[in-house]
Amino acid sequence: MPLSHHDQVNLLKDILSNQQTDCCGSVAEYQQLERLIKSLMVNTNVDGNIKSILQDVYQYSQNGVNASDLEQHIQTNQGQLSQWVNDIGQFS
Repeated sequence: MPLSHHDQVNLLKDILSNQQTDCCGSVAEYQQLERLIKSLMVNTNVDGNIKSILQDVYQYSQNGVNASDLEQHIQTNQGQLSQWVNDIGQFS
C-alpha cells in the first residue's frame, strides 16, 4: 500500500527533524528524501506553498549525497533544517 501524501510529508519532516537533532545522517537518507520529494512534487494534492520548501530540501539532499562529511553538511544547514521542519509542520 503506497503512502498518502500526508504520510510522505510526515516522513520527510521526521527525517529532517532527526538529522537536525542527531546531527548525523546517511547517504541512504538523502536518497530517500529525494524520492519522497519527487513523489510530492508531482502530487496535485500537495499544498503549493510547500513545493518551494521541497525544492530547497531537494537541493540540500543532493548536496548531502555528494558531501564528503555528512556531519559537517548537517551542521552547516542546522538553521535551514529547523526552519524547514517548522514550515513543513504547518502544512502537514
